[in-house]
Amino acid sequence: MSSHRPRKRFGQNFLRDRQVVERILSAADLDAEDRVLEIGPGLGVLTDELLSRAGQVEVMEIDRDLIERLRQRQNTKLIIHEGDALRLDWERLLTRAPYKLVANLPYNISSQILFQVLDHHALFSRLVLMFQKEVGDRLCADPGTGDYGILSVLCRLWFDIERITRVKPGAFHPPPKVDSVVLAFTPLASPRVDVSDEAFFRKIVKAAFAQRRKTLANALKSAGFEPDRVEEALVHNQLDARIRGESLSLEQFAALANWLA
Repeated sequence: MSSHRPRKRFGQNFLRDRQVVERILSAADLDAEDRVLEIGPGLGVLTDELLSRAGQVEVMEIDRDLIERLRQRQNTKLIIHEGDALRLDWERLLTRAPYKLVANLPYNISSQILFQVLDHHALFSRLVLMFQKEVGDRLCADPGTGDYGILSVLCRLWFDIERITRVKPGAFHPPPKVDSVVLAFTPLASPRVDVSDEAFFRKIVKAAFAQRRKTLANALKSAGFEPDRVEEALVHNQLDARIRGESLSLEQFAALANWLA
């Protein structure tokens, strides 16, 4: 392992298990025509394999020392975007869509990265991503379970999600204190359900989960929605006044948002 000291503030846990790398690559199903985006390439264990298989690899990296290591590869297929992936202008930088997003995401920003992906879902033909297991459980959770939440609903609108492999802490340096999981996301040609206003739909979903112990009605009222409209919406959609947001399916959220919109 390199002498580079992992920086906690950047959420650096470097993947070093070659078997896990191979499973990620297999799930990505790369060929020489593919363009790949990697976020947080770290020491480049996965990056080097992506470069050997894909036509072009673009990376987003914030750590200046690691950026310099990437430059030393002098690979014409490698494009480096310097900076915080949450602050970089994806629309301006990622001009060669479609991309396959393949990454061991920094765990401290993995959920925020997914919101970026949702904002730019049209850029991607496939995603293969590593998450902390608890985040992966939330993404795959069903309604009515404790893990079900905002991203469970929002990602299901645009993607099919498949578990690829579970990863133990020893696959990384330094080892994290949690297990990890690799998930594959297959984009849908159109949203799974009809949503008349996606921004408004997201607002409803976020409000429903903002205070999980509250009923859906009270959560929406607390978020500023007009009480009478909320009550009418529940009646129209045949939802019990005592129901909580975690019990609603994607279809029920969409119907509720469409009516309120």
